[in-house]
Amino acid sequence: MRVGHGYDVHRLVPNRKLVLGGVSIDYELGLDGHSDADVLLHALCDAILGALGQGDIGQHFPDTDAAFENIDSRLLLGQVAELMRSSDYKICNVDATVVAEAPKLAPHLAQMCQNISQDLGCSVQRVNIKATTTETMGFAGRGEGIAAHAVVLLENNGQR
Repeated sequence: MRVGHGYDVHRLVPNRKLVLGGVSIDYELGLDGHSDADVLLHALCDAILGALGQGDIGQHFPDTDAAFENIDSRLLLGQVAELMRSSDYKICNVDATVVAEAPKLAPHLAQMCQNISQDLGCSVQRVNIKATTTETMGFAGRGEGIAAHAVVLLENNGQR
């Protein structure tokens, strides 16, 4: 068994789509970043890479590489999932928290879980996504950005 933790944060800006967990959310601001800036999927990629001892998302998908500009982060998660499988590991569970004052994320959490389970090739029952605010404190509370934490538990397939 291997545990990994990931964290990501991006600034909210005008004229960008807001994408979290692979879900496009109707909101007046979006997350700024080289890719689609999906903080939830980025934190999850980092958690899986950490559990595998394979560095972080920036090492695998650098923001200096034009190939990753505006890329759908679900494609990045799919590549991380393939690395996980090729390392003979599988998902036991995913637990993640998105930190945002707005918009309300509860209506989108089930679809985020579906997307992630599909991308990781695991049952949706193995994926849990939560949302919280910071009670108007800090950058998230002021609406300047959105953050996400993710924890994964991986199990070796018994091959190594």
